[in-house]
Amino acid sequence: MSNKTKLKIGEFSKMMQVTVKTLRYYEQKGLLFPDEVDEWTGYRYYNIAQMQRLNTIRGLQRQGFSLEEIRGLLEDGSHMPSIDQLTEKIVETERQLEILTKRRDQLLKWIDSHKQINSMKKYSIQSLPEIIVASHREIIPDYSALGMLCVNKIGPEMQRLGCQCPPPGYCFTIEHGNEYRLTDIDIEYCEKVEEMGEDSDIIQFKHLSAVPKALCMKHVGPYERFYESYTEAFCYMEEQGYKMVGHPRICYIDGAWNQDDPEQWLSVIQIPIE
Repeated sequence: MSNKTKLKIGEFSKMMQVTVKTLRYYEQKGLLFPDEVDEWTGYRYYNIAQMQRLNTIRGLQRQGFSLEEIRGLLEDGSHMPSIDQLTEKIVETERQLEILTKRRDQLLKWIDSHKQINSMKKYSIQSLPEIIVASHREIIPDYSALGMLCVNKIGPEMQRLGCQCPPPGYCFTIEHGNEYRLTDIDIEYCEKVEEMGEDSDIIQFKHLSAVPKALCMKHVGPYERFYESYTEAFCYMEEQGYKMVGHPRICYIDGAWNQDDPEQWLSVIQIPIE
């Protein structure tokens, strides 16, 4: 042993650019044991063989092999995966690449959507495409109850039903009834989903027809001031010769879930017109 390289765990850690904590973890996992442990001091010593073994572990990790898979390779003495194992890892990598590519594309669409909303003029005329929505209609005590309804009831049920909501997400409410009410509000919450599901006691799935033309108006501020934006919207509609031909939607872009200050909340009022 006297002719062999002996490095204390700290020295080995520095030279191999790995933390002592990681070395101890590898030891616990049965991947890399010290060459020698002093029975009196407890000092751990490593040699060149451990350097080579650690390089093997790192190389396999870089290729996507788990610590459990690496331990199996080291235990059987091969140190190298078989062609079948490499092929399986290629297939797994391609699957992960497909998932990551889809995630990237969805995130890019989300960014584009945010840019469009932020650059959108106060008024715009847009068409609303045909969509599938998960819908929940309920009489709520007041507008402040809507947030908790989504968090505690609608959201968990949509998750239980396996609803897939394509980013950037599109959720809105439609208020039913013939007049404004402060309490006992008949409101329907809709969220765009990728496909029809099986109805439950809480969620119903439905197709919403396309809206050929809608006046879209940004509303910045708390929901209690929607009346201000509605006033502006109907003044604009009258000036332009438009009339409402369907239930308005209120689309929620940024709200209490992301902004503490209600003055920063962003919604879009969408009024079907002709």
